[in-house]
Amino acid sequence: MILLQLSANIGPEECCLAVRHALAYLNQEAATLGVDVAVVEAVPSEHPGNLRSVLLALEGAAALDLARRWQGSVQWICTSPYRPSHKRKNWFIGAELFEPDAPDHDAASTLQDKDLRYETVRSSGPGGQHVNTTDSAVRATHLPSGLSVKVQTERSQHANKRLARALLACKLAAQAQELQGQNRAQRRIQHYQVERGNARRVFKGEDFRLLT
Repeated sequence: MILLQLSANIGPEECCLAVRHALAYLNQEAATLGVDVAVVEAVPSEHPGNLRSVLLALEGAAALDLARRWQGSVQWICTSPYRPSHKRKNWFIGAELFEPDAPDHDAASTLQDKDLRYETVRSSGPGGQHVNTTDSAVRATHLPSGLSVKVQTERSQHANKRLARALLACKLAAQAQELQGQNRAQRRIQHYQVERGNARRVFKGEDFRLLT
């Protein structure tokens, strides 16, 4: 399993729209590669449909290669759809990769099962055919830190437990790096900073077509 976060950070609404477009493009790309994509966490922006950030779980043989295509800064060249007279035409978002199953990742390797408590809860949602109506949602708590996450993305308890464990490892890694004063904490750094220039991928126009 690979976790990938797309984030507009503290950018304007145009960047949040870029996250929305990037997610749609990534989903299409994943489908052609046979990679399953699940939304773990999503932070909406002020404009309906746009996203301040979204955390994705990628699974499949090509998941890591797909995530690496996106990792880094992503540039969108387009006139603002919200402020047509605005001179700025370059909008940047960030993509951060996290490998919870990597054997050399400290948080993933030191996360002990004895320190975890799992609770089965009923999924919540607006309703509809994609909402899980059974008690398969899982809340996982890391007892030493008190950190807790709830996952209801998957249809089975086993899959949700695995994803919850990976998400806890991710959050603990970010927390540990922040406590050490490091400025590149995985995932959370994406909420504060995106590197301008040297874009990993470049898109252009309202149709969000790929240039590089």
